[in-house]
Amino acid sequence: MTTASASAGIPAVIRTVTAEEIAAYRGAVRAELPVAKDELASPVHAFVLAHTVAERTVAALTADEPGPVSVVHLSQDIRGHRLVRADERVTVRLEVLGARREGRGTRVALRSRLTGDGAEGLDGAGEPEPFAELITSALLVGATTLEPFGDITAGAAAPAPAGAGEPATVVHEPTVEWIRRYAHASGDENPIHLDEEAARAAGFDSVIAHGMSVVALAVEEITDRYADGDAARVLGIGGRFSAPVAPGEPLRLDLQPDAAGRVVRFTCRTPAGPAVKSGWVELAPAPVQAPAPAQEIPNATGDGVGDDD
Repeated sequence: MTTASASAGIPAVIRTVTAEEIAAYRGAVRAELPVAKDELASPVHAFVLAHTVAERTVAALTADEPGPVSVVHLSQDIRGHRLVRADERVTVRLEVLGARREGRGTRVALRSRLTGDGAEGLDGAGEPEPFAELITSALLVGATTLEPFGDITAGAAAPAPAGAGEPATVVHEPTVEWIRRYAHASGDENPIHLDEEAARAAGFDSVIAHGMSVVALAVEEITDRYADGDAARVLGIGGRFSAPVAPGEPLRLDLQPDAAGRVVRFTCRTPAGPAVKSGWVELAPAPVQAPAPAQEIPNATGDGVGDDD
């Protein structure tokens, strides 16, 4: 049987994130939206950086499986102190939190921690504090040799909304080109997103959108509507994946902010039903604008205008 020690052989990944890839990813997500107000990274870019390490870890965990294994992304939780920065050296470390047998295979929980140039300081163990931490829940369909262990709970509870604000609904229609552009920008070029035959062989009617592309799109809509376009105000993101999204069909995003505008719940639906449910985005308060300095009123006496002689 394979145990958690399989993940210990996966080294941390260190790489420099370029301004070009930050722009390419956010541009791909926002292809049908107005150009972003700034050049900041997408709040979902942390997932893009962690994804390669997660793929390697899953490959190690399932190396001894006698048959094929496919991965179903069940849920994602992202908590961040800040966004990734252009030209920053990022270290991604991943830990397998637990595994549990289920009817179709084995469910696993992975924790990824992203550290940058050390600006966040050190934690109690003397390790660099992460600028982002992710909890990924996935089902390894067909995996039967992984020994159960640990905890598979999907991260901390979502933040509680305070009251209810004005809801909004927006409809998009993902295209094959939008899916293809996202695949190239994210580096996730799984054939089910790019090749019709591969998608049909996997049981889909057509290519399908990446689950995180749908979440990233919802985050951008929320950023524009409730954070004045400032992606740096996004503190956390979460959601559960329940069905695929195919190109050419309407994708409805239902957005429900709380009364304070700090927590926005969202659901993404196709005509077949929910595709992403229990979605949430936590926002930092709007920055307080410093008051303009008071203008000094000059003393008008003795200026010779209107004086009585």
